[in-house]
Amino acid sequence: MKNENYFTKGDKTVDPPQTFFHLKGAANIWRIIPFLIAALILIPIAVVFSSVFMPANDVWQHLVETTLLTLLINTFWLALGVLTGSALLGVSLAWFTAVYEFPGSRFFSWALLLPLAIPAYVTAFVVLGLFDYTGPIQTNLRTWLGTELPWFPDLYGRSGVILVMTLAFYPYVYLMARNAFLTQGKRLLEVAQSLGLNQRQGFFKVSLPMARPWIAGGLMLTLMETLADFGTVAIFNYDTFTTAIYKAWFGLFSLPAASQLASLLILIVFVVIIAEQQFRIRMRYAETKRSARVDRIALSGWRSSAVACFAASVLFLAFILPIIQLSIWAIQSLMESFDQRYFEFLFHSVLLSAAATLITCFAALLLVYAARLYSDTTTRIAVRIATIGYALPGAVLAVGIFIPVVWVDDLLNAWWLKLFQVEIGFLIQGTLGVMLIAYMTRFLAVGHYPIDSAMQRVTRNIDEAAMGFGLTGWSILRKIHLPILKTGIFTAAALVFVDVMKEMPITLMTRPFGWDTLAVRIFALTSEGEWEHAALPAVTLVMAGLVPIILLMRQTDK
Repeated sequence: MKNENYFTKGDKTVDPPQTFFHLKGAANIWRIIPFLIAALILIPIAVVFSSVFMPANDVWQHLVETTLLTLLINTFWLALGVLTGSALLGVSLAWFTAVYEFPGSRFFSWALLLPLAIPAYVTAFVVLGLFDYTGPIQTNLRTWLGTELPWFPDLYGRSGVILVMTLAFYPYVYLMARNAFLTQGKRLLEVAQSLGLNQRQGFFKVSLPMARPWIAGGLMLTLMETLADFGTVAIFNYDTFTTAIYKAWFGLFSLPAASQLASLLILIVFVVIIAEQQFRIRMRYAETKRSARVDRIALSGWRSSAVACFAASVLFLAFILPIIQLSIWAIQSLMESFDQRYFEFLFHSVLLSAAATLITCFAALLLVYAARLYSDTTTRIAVRIATIGYALPGAVLAVGIFIPVVWVDDLLNAWWLKLFQVEIGFLIQGTLGVMLIAYMTRFLAVGHYPIDSAMQRVTRNIDEAAMGFGLTGWSILRKIHLPILKTGIFTAAALVFVDVMKEMPITLMTRPFGWDTLAVRIFALTSEGEWEHAALPAVTLVMAGLVPIILLMRQTDK
C-alpha cells in the first residue's frame, strides 16, 4: 500500500499537488513567500529596466555626445582582457595542480584560492602604491639606475586595471576548472595517448573540451564581478558604466541620467546571462568516476621547477605581496589612523553586515523551505527570480531601489501635507532600511545556495517521521530542519557577512549621511591617493574575507 501522501500516475509514484505539509490554512503563507520575495527583488530591476522604454531625450543626447561610446569601448576591452587573463591563469593553474605532481603542488592546490579574500579595489591601491611613479619600486629603480624609466608601463592605463582584476578574479575560473580536471585525472590522458596524442595534444583536444562547461561557469562569475566592480575602476580613473552611474547621480545630481546608464548596463547583463544559459544547454558532459582523482603525473627536471615558479609567482603577486605591503602600511600609519573614528567605521561595517546577514539568511531559509513544500514550475521560477540579484551590479540595484523610495517619500509627504499642512521631510530616503533591502537583493543568492544544498540532504522520510509525532509547518522547520541545516546556514551567513563588508557601490550610494564604513573609508582615502592610511581598514576587510575562503577550502577537501 502506498503512503497516503502520494498518488500514482501510470507506473510512477509522484507528489500530489499539495504535500502533507499543507493540511493547515497557514500553508497558504508558505505558498506565497517565494512570490513575495521575487516581487521585492523585481521592483528595482523593473524600475531600472523600464527607463529603456521611457528615454529622456536630453539625457540620452548628453550621454551619446559625451561618454556613451567611451563607456562601451572601455567596458568591452576591460571585460575581454579580464576574461582572457583569468582564463589563462585559472585554467593553466587548475590543470597543473589537478593533474601533475611538482614541488608544493599540495600547498598551491588550496593556497591559489586565497586571493579571493582580498577585494579587487584593495589590490588596486596596493599595486598603485608600489608601482606608481612616486612609489618605492620606481623611486628605487631611478636611484639605482640614475635615469628615468620611460620603458616602465603606465599603470593608470587599461593594462593596469586588467592586470589587477585578473589577479583578483582568476580564482573563480581556477576553482571551477580544477574541479573538472580532478574528475578526469591521469586516466583521460592515458586514453588520449592510446590514440596517438602526446600530453599537450591530449590537453587541448580531450581534457580542455571536456572541462568547458565548468570553465564557462567560472568565466561567467568573473564577467559578472568585472561588470559590477566600482572600486577598482574608480581607483584607476578608468571610466566604465559603474563609475558613470555614480558620477551621474552624485556628480551631475541627475537620477534620470544614472537610471538611463543603469538600464543599458542591465541589458548587457541580461544578454550575457541568456548567452551563458544557451551555452550550457547545448553542452552535456558525463563526469568520470571519483576514483580517477587519485593518480597524478610526476613532473621532473626544469618542467617541475618552471611550474612551481609559475604558481608561486601568481600567488605572490595576487596575495602575498598585497598582504605584506598592507601590513607594513598599517603598522606605519597605525598611530595616525587608529583613532575613535576607526571604531565607528568598524562598528558601522559590522552592524550593517550582521543585520544584512540576518535578514538575507532568514529570507533564504524561507525561500528554501517554501520551495521544498511546493516544487511546481511557478515556484521554481519565483525562486530563480528571487536569486537573480547577484548577477546585477551594486550600482544598478542602488539606482533601482532609490527611485521607488523617492517616489514613496514624495507620496507620503504630499499626503501628510494635505492632511496636516506640515512637511515631514524624508521618511525612507537615507535610512539603513534602504541599504538592507539593497544588500538582501544583491546577496540573496549567496545565502540561498548553501542552505538549499543542505536542505537537499534532508530526506522526505524525516519529514514524515516528524508528522507522525504531530509536528507541522513551522514546528518541523524549527525543531527538525534547523538543527540539520546549521552547517549550511553558518556557511551562508559567513559568505553574506563578508560580501556585505566588502560591498562598496551600494554602501556608497545609499548610506545615510555620515554613516561611513570600512569600505567607504577605503574609497575616500584612495580617492585622495592616501594609500598608507587606507591600509588599516583594508587589512580588516582582508581578515574578514579569509573566513569564507577557509570554509570553502574545508568544504572542497571533504
